[in-house]
Amino acid sequence: MLKILTHISRVLVGLLFIYSGFVKLVDPVGSKYKFEEYFSADVLNLEFLIPVALAFSILLIITELVLGVMLLVGYKSKFTVWSLFGINLIFLFLTWYSYAYNKVTDCGCFGDAIKLTPKETFYKNIVFMVFIVILIIGVKHIKPLISNKIASYATLGSLVISSFIAYYVLQHLPIIDFRAYAIGTNIAEGMSFGPNGEDPKIHDFEISTVDGDVLEDMLTKEKAMLILMTTLEKVNKEGLKSISEVAAKAKQNGYEIYVLTSDIMMADVIYEENTEKLDAFIKEYNLPYTFGSCDEKAIKTAIRANPGIIIVEKGVITNKKKWRDVDEIKF
Repeated sequence: MLKILTHISRVLVGLLFIYSGFVKLVDPVGSKYKFEEYFSADVLNLEFLIPVALAFSILLIITELVLGVMLLVGYKSKFTVWSLFGINLIFLFLTWYSYAYNKVTDCGCFGDAIKLTPKETFYKNIVFMVFIVILIIGVKHIKPLISNKIASYATLGSLVISSFIAYYVLQHLPIIDFRAYAIGTNIAEGMSFGPNGEDPKIHDFEISTVDGDVLEDMLTKEKAMLILMTTLEKVNKEGLKSISEVAAKAKQNGYEIYVLTSDIMMADVIYEENTEKLDAFIKEYNLPYTFGSCDEKAIKTAIRANPGIIIVEKGVITNKKKWRDVDEIKF
């Protein structure tokens, strides 16, 4: 009986960790944002860890995926099951904390692919902790599927492939976009409530200017280009130069250009205080377009780049590029 339970647990836990690792691996920046939220002052108050949130995220994601592979192929079974126990213990604590104190209401356990409430995530981790305990008890039954040599090759292969994927998506954009701003998304529809009253998938997205929110006007344009950056201070300066050149070409081809950032406040008094700084920025990077403010979290969700470009045609997202890939946009 224990042997059967061990093999069932082996498959379930292995596949879960591989899936959980993969959906986060295609978008490690999303996990970085999630850990920054956990490390913030009003959650765990570990702000000294925020600078290493990306490295921590990548390490944890790759470890999660590789351990799932190791469990399935039966490589170093004792090390694997105890490592899985340790990682799930961390997840259990984080999800308990979210559930008990209503902090970080989406833990990001499955990236943006599957959304779970803190309660659902906490109890999910309890169930899988039971499976992992079964693996610890029945570890003697976990043998290599073919041979130890093949199992070691599979483990090494998963490490190399997952490391390459992580590097690639950091240089470009997520290879699979599970977020509400994926290519093909109708923004207006995404901002509407569902047929059964479900919350909109897109929220806090705006182009707030001194003349008000011009988002609805943008959605009516035949061709629009959105240049997004979280803050002027943190934006990649070389990236802005590349985007400036592409934006000029877009303008010549009839595109309406909008620049969105979270640190340009458009309320009248505050805007006046920022006018000189904004004018200097526009002149330095040759971006004489409509500037608007937008919620920082919305910008980070819309595109994993600082800066990045989103092409919108009649309200539908048709293309997205990180600054280093903007030359690929065809007009």
